[in-house]
Order: sequence, then C-alpha cells, then structure tokens
Amino acid sequence: MLSRLDIRDFALVDRLALEFDDGFTVLSGETGAGKSIMIGALAAVLGKRADAGLVRQGCAKAEVSAEFMLVKDSPAQQYLEVNELAEDGHCLTRRVIDVSGRSRAWINGRQVTIQQLSQLGDRLVDIHGQHEHQSLSKPQSQRDLLDAYAGAALLSRRVADAWASWQTAKRLRVAAEGDAETLTREREQLEWQISELDKLAFREDEWRDIGAEQIRLAHAASLVEASEFALHLLSGDDSAALAAVSAVHSKLSTLVDYDPGLREVLDTLDTAQIQLQETVYSLRHYRERLEVDPRRFAEVNERLDAIHTVASKYRTAPEQLLVLLVESRQRLEELATSLDAGTLQRREEEAKKSCLKIAAELSATRSKAAKRLSRKVTEAMQGLAMQGGAFEVVLNATDECAAYGLEQVEFQVAGHAGSPLRSLSKTASGGELSRIALAIEAVTTEVAAVPTLIFDEVDAGIGGGVAEIVGRMLRTLGKHHQVMCITHLPQVAASAAQQWRVSKQMCDGRAASTVEVLSAQERIEEIARMLGGVKITDLTRKHAAELLTSI
Repeated sequence: MLSRLDIRDFALVDRLALEFDDGFTVLSGETGAGKSIMIGALAAVLGKRADAGLVRQGCAKAEVSAEFMLVKDSPAQQYLEVNELAEDGHCLTRRVIDVSGRSRAWINGRQVTIQQLSQLGDRLVDIHGQHEHQSLSKPQSQRDLLDAYAGAALLSRRVADAWASWQTAKRLRVAAEGDAETLTREREQLEWQISELDKLAFREDEWRDIGAEQIRLAHAASLVEASEFALHLLSGDDSAALAAVSAVHSKLSTLVDYDPGLREVLDTLDTAQIQLQETVYSLRHYRERLEVDPRRFAEVNERLDAIHTVASKYRTAPEQLLVLLVESRQRLEELATSLDAGTLQRREEEAKKSCLKIAAELSATRSKAAKRLSRKVTEAMQGLAMQGGAFEVVLNATDECAAYGLEQVEFQVAGHAGSPLRSLSKTASGGELSRIALAIEAVTTEVAAVPTLIFDEVDAGIGGGVAEIVGRMLRTLGKHHQVMCITHLPQVAASAAQQWRVSKQMCDGRAASTVEVLSAQERIEEIARMLGGVKITDLTRKHAAELLTSI
C-alpha cells in the first residue's frame, strides 16, 4: 500500500509530505483547493505523462516521491525482482520534471525509464476517474481480472506455457524444412568427426598421463646418470656416505660410557643411518625400473602428435576431446530428429492439440465466470445512479489460439436503460466511469491484484441515498484494499475511516495548496460545511455528527 507521498514545487503545492493509513480515506475541500493536484502528483510518480506546466511557477523543477509497502509475491514485488530493482518489502519511486519538460525517474534509487515506472505503477495503484492511469480500461488487465475472478490464473499460465511449446515445435519444423540441405551437411560432418574421434580412442586422463611419461622418457638418460651418481656417493665404496656414517657411529659408541652426553648424538646417527639405508634401497629400486627406451619414446611422441592434430583440427584443447565427442553424438541425435519431417510434424500437431485442449478448458471457465461477473456488476450498478444500466464481459473469439487463449476479453457497459453496450475504455463520463469501476471493484475485491484504489469524481451526478450507498461500498472496499476518494458529498465523507481537508492559501503573493488530517471534531465541522454551505449552524453540526455515527 501507499505509505508516504512527498510533493515539492508541483502545480500549486510548495512543500507537502503526506503519510497514509490503510482502509478508506477521503479528501474533501472547497472547489479549486487543489484536491485533484494530489492525485495528479501521485499519477506523475507512477509514470503518467507529465510536462513543464506541472512545475510550480517560478521554480526550476517539480519533484514527487512515493513510498509503498509491498506484500511478498505481489505483482509489484514480482516486477521489481524480475527487473532487479527489489528492496526488502518496500518500494520508493521518484519523478523529477524540469521547466524544459524533461523528466527523469527512479525506482529504489536506481534510474529507470518512464515506461518502467508506468509498468510498476500499474501494479501499485488504480486511479479511477478522468485520468489516463486506469488499468481496468486495458485489455490485459480485464483478462487478468476475469481469470482471477474465475480462479483460472493457473490455467491461464498453463495455456501460455502450452502455446509456447507449440510455437517452439512449429519453429523447429519450419527451420528443418527450410534448412534441410544445411542440416544434412552438418550431419555428414558430425558423422565424420565422431568416426575420427572414435578411431583416436582418447581415454579420460590420458593427456595428463602420457604427458608425464613423455617428459620422463625425454630425460631418461639424465635420470639414469643421476641415480647411479647418487648411489655411488651414498654406498659405492668405503668412502661413501653410508660407510662414513657407520664409521662415525662405531667410533662414538666406544666412548659413550665415558660421557652419556654422546647418547643424543648416537640416537641422531642411528636415525640418519636408517634413513640413508632406506634412500639407497629406494634409489636402487628406482634405477632397476629406469631404462632408456627409444622405441617407447617414439611411440609416445607419435601418440601426442595424433592427439594434437585432432584437437587442433576441431579447435579444442586436447583434454576436451572426450567432451567434444559426447556433444557431437548428442547433436547428431538432435539432427536425426530434425531431419525426420514426420517426427517434427507429429510433435507440432501434438503440441497444438495439447494447447487447444487446455485453451478450451480455459474458455469454458471464462464463459461461466463472465456470466456471473456480468450479472453481479450489473446489479451493483443499479444502486449507483445507473438504473437500467448494464455490464457485460464479452469474449471475442480469435482466429487461432494465442498465448492468452482462444478469445479476447472485453468489458462493455451501458450507463443507462436504452444505452447501447460499448467498450469500457470508450466510456466518456469521468463520474460514470468511476462508478462502474467502483461496482467492478466491489464485486471482485477479493481477487483484485492492485492494492491501492483511488476514486476521483465517483460522486459526480449523484446525491442522497445513492451517495450513502457509494460511501458504504467504498468503506467495504477499504477492508480489502487501501482506498482513497475525492468527494464533495458528506455521505461519502462520513463513511471514511479517516478524512483529509485540502485548502488553498496565499503565501508571498502565490496560491499554495495544503492538506491537514482532521480530528473527530474537525471532521464534524468539515462535514457540516459540506452539508450546509457558507453558514454553519448547530443543527448542521448535529446532522454532521449523526452522519458520522450512523453510517
């Protein structure tokens, strides 16, 4: 829901910071006080078209920011996450308009396009009245609302997924028909490539093992010479290291009885003698296995050359040859299917059949819900000064199945008895459109996805008992949504949980709009003004108090 709105140098507003509650709130005030300016500012920060005329006279720019608290998995939160703009449970939008008409926008501190701001705005607030920012007039919103009302949102997504699978199968079939010769050449090349890789018989880890062997064989003579040299120095004759350590050990052993301090030295010599002996054994064993084998060296070099040649030919690293073989076999299997026109045609037909079956199920569900929604909204319209009016959800069949199903959804209305049904998007009267929107919202309140609803001119052309009905409907809506309404009717204002008064004052020779939240007593005075006009009497105040307690 909307939690805060900050306005600066926008139209008649100098500085204004508003904090919002949930439930139903009304904005009242004298005509021309600037009530619609609040709605205009909110519309601007939600992506509505804005121009330099909205900048307060004498200022360089206008700035509006709005903060929203979001519910997890709500359409707005999902949009932010998909576009990598999400913050933890809240959203801050900002719009700056300068005197040249240039406009910039931000979402959660990151600059975005006005289109992105508008797309997010459609998921945050619905403004009903003579404004452009009305999701109910958009075909997709009407379709989504009907599907939600019908409990068919999941079924609608299944249709979209099935349609996508059908289109993929169709593209594969068309591509195969158009590129059969190219695909045949690719298959022949793959068959040759696989044959050559199979013939090479490259084994896992072979590149590492054969590389190590090649290095060892290339330096075999040096390794033999070094081994024999080490053996000679360690144990070759009486002057070798092992014999020398043994002699030292024997000499000191005869003296240890004279000085026990030599025991530590003898222990160290014991360890050294054992380690030297083990080293000699290891070197002899290593030398016995070591040989200079020119024939094996040639074989290894030949194998390395073969591996290098194949890897270079297919532009891959030698150690990736097995991966290339697996990928080549997979691609060959895919081509076998791609070149099988019958299989591709059959898959396309199966995907189409599946899509049409699910779409037909969606159409049947929509048809039942459309009749029910049409009847209930029509009933709601009768109490909103639209006696004899009608609402109808029309399902216009498409030529073939689309991602959204087998039909376009269109909301049509007739405002009064004898009026022809026409598209909701073409309804001219702002007040009539607001009341129709109110009726739709009242019927679909539990499934409507947009959390904040604003009604402007909902009371145009009505009064008395109808006004009281409108107020009650708005109050009921406020149990499920955050609802705001600009009104001149005391019956509507008295139904609200909270009331704001908008007034216009002169400041430094310029008009400025201000907003104040009314206390219980102040609400009585404001509703009395709405009831009684210029002169407010005690009787008018009493009537206002009765309205507040009775509705």
